[in-house]
Amino acid sequence: MSDPSSHPLSPVIDALRRSLGPDAVRIDDADLDARSHDTWPVATVWAKLGRHPYRPDAVVLARGLSDVVETLRIAAATGTPVTAWGLGSSVTGQPLPVRGGIVLDLSGYVTEPELNETDRTVTVAAGLRGSDLEAWLNERGRTLNHFPQSLGRSTVGGWVATRATGQFSSRYGGIEQLLVGCQVVLADGTVADLGQRPRSATGPDLKQLFIGSEGTLGIVTRVTLKVYALPEHRIVEAFTLPDVEAGLAAMRHVSQAGLRPFLVRFYDRDEAAHAVPGMPAPGPVLFLGHEGMTAVAVAEHAAATTIVESLGGTSMGAAPVNAWLERRFDFSTVERLLAEHGGYAETVEVANVWSRLAPMYAELKHELAPLAGEVLGHFSHVYEQGSSLYVILLGRAPDDETALSRLQEIWARAMKVVVAHDGEISHHHGGGLARQAWVEESLGTGFPVLRRLKESLDRAQLLNPGKLGFGPRP
Repeated sequence: MSDPSSHPLSPVIDALRRSLGPDAVRIDDADLDARSHDTWPVATVWAKLGRHPYRPDAVVLARGLSDVVETLRIAAATGTPVTAWGLGSSVTGQPLPVRGGIVLDLSGYVTEPELNETDRTVTVAAGLRGSDLEAWLNERGRTLNHFPQSLGRSTVGGWVATRATGQFSSRYGGIEQLLVGCQVVLADGTVADLGQRPRSATGPDLKQLFIGSEGTLGIVTRVTLKVYALPEHRIVEAFTLPDVEAGLAAMRHVSQAGLRPFLVRFYDRDEAAHAVPGMPAPGPVLFLGHEGMTAVAVAEHAAATTIVESLGGTSMGAAPVNAWLERRFDFSTVERLLAEHGGYAETVEVANVWSRLAPMYAELKHELAPLAGEVLGHFSHVYEQGSSLYVILLGRAPDDETALSRLQEIWARAMKVVVAHDGEISHHHGGGLARQAWVEESLGTGFPVLRRLKESLDRAQLLNPGKLGFGPRP
């Protein structure tokens, strides 16, 4: 479709092209199809089946702040939904436009980073690819210490919108700790610059309203992030543990002792076979690492090792961790399986406090076991009060239709278990479409607060409708 006169949004498209230029608005089938599925496995199977159930009517390629402002002003005036898009790497259907309308593609909104060495911050436009920013900082002896597995497939604005975290969050925190300030465009085109210097007691921290809002409250256009010096020293080690209970106890004691490892990953027996390929482990495996000033890193690692060994841990040396560090951004296992006829794979990441984590893990493994050939589990992103939990499912079905049904059943069973154990239905992948049906139940009496914020900031419900519990369940 390339003739705007026959398009259902032709007046809107005309207005957008007059304001932004003809090349900024795309309505060709290829452009619309490309923004109708992200990397959510369900959406991947839809694409294999030639289905695009959530397809935009137009794509706007934003190149600057004025493009975003004008798009939202035109959308507000015409009642047209707008869904922000970064690089489409969401694994839960967050950027899929459930009511059509405009997909606002921010991936071309890129500026040269502005590094402030005194304040140790960097300011960038929202469309910059994470790996490009990290490489730019590394050349200058700096790092974000923010390493989501999608580092090379995601934008800095997307990190804020989805409340992302990274593999080293146990020491450096998630995006909510990394973010110093941000610029947001509201549904009516109003521009708001939000942040604190470096802390404020004048009301709530307003930028927190937009972290994890998935583009439903406003669209992030610029961010200022903390940066760190590259570490002076790093020490890593792998340990086998007798069982899951011992591993969880080790993680808890290390965290509650005030130690700050940059890396804490604990694999159950099933996933340990994948985590240490070629090195069969007799039980679950813990990866542990410390970095920073040499004397401090060495002392902290020694203290953590004492805790792990007191709970039955046996060292496997550094080799398994170093091998993982080399391949930690590799998606190929999941991608190859999803590319097969009838192949399916899913990652359900959740969280809970220590006292409820083990029972939730056990029930998830039991309930999901019939739905896949392998059901793997690991714990990471550790806090004094609890940890995240990944459950990874790998399976093969007779055909893609059956694979799609299995994926849908996986989400239904998993979310039911997590809510029953009063857990967090998402630790950092966000809600999207995958968790839409469970958001209100999960947030409980907090959901009316979120709904009132939405009604105040986006009364017409135009920004990314159908997400975060707003609108109908899928």
